[in-house]
Amino acid sequence: MTSIPTPSPLALIANDMLEVDAVIGQRLNSGVPLVGQVSHYIITAGGKRLRPALLLLTCGALGYQGAQRFNLAAVVEFIHTATLLHDDVVDESAMRRGNPTANNTFGNPASVLVGDFLYSRAFQMMVDAQNMRIMEVLSDATNVIAEGEVLQLMNMHDAGLDEAGYLHVIRSKTAKLFEASARVGAILAGASSEQEQACADYGQALGTAFQVIDDVLDYAGDAAVMGKSLGDDLREGKATLPLIAAMQRGTPEQRNLIQNAIEQGAVDSLQEVIAIVQETGALEISKQAAAKEALRAIEAARLLPTSAYTDCLVQLASQLLARQS
Repeated sequence: MTSIPTPSPLALIANDMLEVDAVIGQRLNSGVPLVGQVSHYIITAGGKRLRPALLLLTCGALGYQGAQRFNLAAVVEFIHTATLLHDDVVDESAMRRGNPTANNTFGNPASVLVGDFLYSRAFQMMVDAQNMRIMEVLSDATNVIAEGEVLQLMNMHDAGLDEAGYLHVIRSKTAKLFEASARVGAILAGASSEQEQACADYGQALGTAFQVIDDVLDYAGDAAVMGKSLGDDLREGKATLPLIAAMQRGTPEQRNLIQNAIEQGAVDSLQEVIAIVQETGALEISKQAAAKEALRAIEAARLLPTSAYTDCLVQLASQLLARQS
């Protein structure tokens, strides 16, 4: 019997996302051809657009249907895209979403400078909202993300990083923009402080779960599906949760092998590391950590008014655990 595919929780906002795409296309215009070329290259390269989708869903859940939601959804996508451009330069990445990275195509200087353009364009667009609270949330989030990037850089090749330190980095670097996107939706809707906090909690939990699963897939995913090479985290010397859990549960020999791989960025031992991660149950431990965050997101979403949008927020968190790319 053929199974019926589960509909995407984002189908409800498909038309809204087209409006966001129109804003993105309009605001990417620049008098400098290379700016538009690099910007269009990375923004049209695919991706889940989860952050703008989250803003739109929280607006819908709280009853806001004004046009400003399209502008601010584009803002968070620009901020996210700027971080990707800079990340790929720092990480010396060659592939993203199955395509050559912008830095691999246009060079590091162009990627860094166009990332700067996207940040500054995002701040220009924030002003359009004429809302100091939104400016505060998004500017604070951008600052925290930058701190998270620096913290991650400091932690590179540090095999002594523990789970608390790891979570601090991903809640700063990845989950913060999820949190800000959901909070901005609540602010636009004029929500109560309790509802705004529920949205922020949802976004932070969802973003944390998303990153943990991403780190799991680096040792258990399909490179063709993911659009990036397996073992990229190890090459960059990142002590992610699967490796932290494997070192805690492995034998001294296994722990030393992983420690050396992190410290040296030794991808030649990738297959041995993957085997240890699997043997020690580290993948399951990491998936359980992601499930805990997904459940926290669901509990936060259920504090919002009952609606199709709220149902989609719950479904989005639930489906995250089945993520394969």
